Amino acid sequence: MRIAYVLTTLGIGGAEKQVISLAEHMAARGHVVTLLVLKHSTAEEWPVKLSVMRLNMEKTPKSLWRGLGFAVKFLAIFRPDIIHSHTYPANIFARMLRWRGVHPPIVNTIHNVYEGGRHRMLLYRLTDRFVDSVTAVSSAAQERFVRTHAMPPRKISVLTNGIEAKEFTPDRNRRDRLRQTMRVENAFVWLAAGRLVPAKDYPNLISAFAIARKSRSNAVLWIAGEGDKSLVERECSSIPDVQLLGLRHDMPDLLDAADGFVLSSAWEGMPLVLGEAMAMRKPVVATDVGGVRELVGEAGVVVPARDRESLAGGMVSVMAMNDKRRREIGVEARRRIEQFFSMDAKTEEWLNLYSKLTSQENS
Repeated sequence: MRIAYVLTTLGIGGAEKQVISLAEHMAARGHVVTLLVLKHSTAEEWPVKLSVMRLNMEKTPKSLWRGLGFAVKFLAIFRPDIIHSHTYPANIFARMLRWRGVHPPIVNTIHNVYEGGRHRMLLYRLTDRFVDSVTAVSSAAQERFVRTHAMPPRKISVLTNGIEAKEFTPDRNRRDRLRQTMRVENAFVWLAAGRLVPAKDYPNLISAFAIARKSRSNAVLWIAGEGDKSLVERECSSIPDVQLLGLRHDMPDLLDAADGFVLSSAWEGMPLVLGEAMAMRKPVVATDVGGVRELVGEAGVVVPARDRESLAGGMVSVMAMNDKRRREIGVEARRRIEQFFSMDAKTEEWLNLYSKLTSQENS
């Protein structure tokens, strides 16, 4: 099968990482894969070993028209059996390719509960006839897009993210080395990860941490991610033991060194890093947004969003556990990822969907 994946960027984000991983799994199975990227390259991107075609588009009608023309010509040469796009800009672009006469089946994937306001939802609705199938990474995302009439129920289904569990295997020596380097040998380390953006609600997390550390004075909070530091500077200045780590390329190391993982998001799709923390056998505390409850199940603590007292309570409950109980939860978390969310299993699910669509196209 020949597959074209359409992305907005290759920047350091969960959706981008998920698509690259899926594409690499498809290529490893012998399928011919290319990545069609709308925007220019940036300083920080995920490494990619596959073929990449960049359209270098700007936010102007002229650039959009030029990008569409180039993409149509490129796809005529590549001859894909399926076109699979991810996130709002790429999804709309893929629909415009159908409008321009590109005929292979088109799949859109929704990676978040919130992809924009009413105008974006209206554009999804108006262009529905130009897409064959839409998938959402969680039931919560599916339900919201149906409720807002952005997608018809008959066309949208759920296909959750996959986790590369083998990349997130605990290593005691690695853990000890990083904790020594970070000078937290005797601390209880919480890790949060994701861009410094309103969706992650880090001010709420830092406030919750301030409450939780009263029960354990040696607690430390690491926040890994780039973005607008002004969103958290005021909270960080008044609360000790919060460390902004910036953009990191060693997430397996950080997860291994941490004692627990905390997600404070106000909204999400299905957060990839939460699944990675579970694969690393970490007890997790997460807000009940998007597909979090679907991912965590009984293998972690799920609390209401935008509620610092509840988030702090979840963190305190994990810190109060003995080491044996935390290990048991970690083992259950990894088992859940391996059983229900492995990337190998998800690759099979995607292939089944692609085969169904191409069969309908050829019938």
